[in-house]
Amino acid sequence: MRRVLILAVLACTLFAAPVNRGLMATVEVSMNKRLEALVPGEQFLLLGHTHGVYLEGFGCVFTTRVNLAEGPGLSPFRQNLPESERTALHKKKMDRLPLLRTAMREMLVGAAVVMDPVPVNERIVLSVSLLHMPHENVSGLPTQIVMQADRRTLMGFLAAKADPAALAAAVQVREY
Repeated sequence: MRRVLILAVLACTLFAAPVNRGLMATVEVSMNKRLEALVPGEQFLLLGHTHGVYLEGFGCVFTTRVNLAEGPGLSPFRQNLPESERTALHKKKMDRLPLLRTAMREMLVGAAVVMDPVPVNERIVLSVSLLHMPHENVSGLPTQIVMQADRRTLMGFLAAKADPAALAAAVQVREY
C-alpha cells in the first residue's frame, strides 16, 4: 500500500503542469500595472487585461492590447479631423513607441524571474497589439509587437547594471 501511495505521488509530480494559474495571474497583473504607468500623468490606455498561457515544451505567452495615445474621434457632428490633429496624434504615438518597446523588454525579464517553474530553455513571449482608428495616419506604426527570448537569456539580465542595449540585442522582436 505504501508503494502505491509513493508511486501515485511521484506520478502526480511528474505529470503536473509546472506552471500554475496563480503564477500566471501574478505576471498578468504586473504587466497590466507596468503598461498603465508607462506615461506619468497620463494613463497608457490598456484596452484589455493581459492574458497568459503556458505551453508545455515551448514556454509562456502573454498577450494584451493597448492604445499608445488617445486621440480625437469622429462623430456625426465631426466627420473629418483636421490634418493638424491627425499629425499631432501620429507624432505622440511615434514618440511613445520606444517607451513601449523598452517596457516590453523589462516585462519579459520580470516574467522570467516570477516564472521560476518554467525550464530555462523554454521561452517567455509578450505580444502587444496596438489600436489604430480608421481615420489615423498609421505610417511607421506597427499593429503588433512580439518580443521573445528563452528564460535563461532573460535571467542573465537580472543585475541592476544590466546593459539595456545588450538586452535589446538578446530579445527577438517581430513587428507587424
